[in-house]
Amino acid sequence: MTGPLKASIDISLYPLKEDYIPAIADFIDRIGQYPEVHITRNDLSTQLFGDYDKIMYILKEEVRYSWMTWGKGIFVVKFLLDDLRGLADS
Repeated sequence: MTGPLKASIDISLYPLKEDYIPAIADFIDRIGQYPEVHITRNDLSTQLFGDYDKIMYILKEEVRYSWMTWGKGIFVVKFLLDDLRGLADS
């Protein structure tokens, strides 16, 4: 494989607190501030598409920020090789 490694990431946050919505909304808003990564949201998870290294940097920073700001929370993440947006439409 040559060139930048593309990835598709599916991530969900489950804050371990009664008032969980603000932590989730903040996480989604924060990762949406990175224009170099395409974000798709739905009711169950958030998907990030783009350069693997950039996505991993974003996750490193924003997971840490989320824990430091909101406390304990579980992140469930699926990693897929390639940018798979629209693959089902092909």
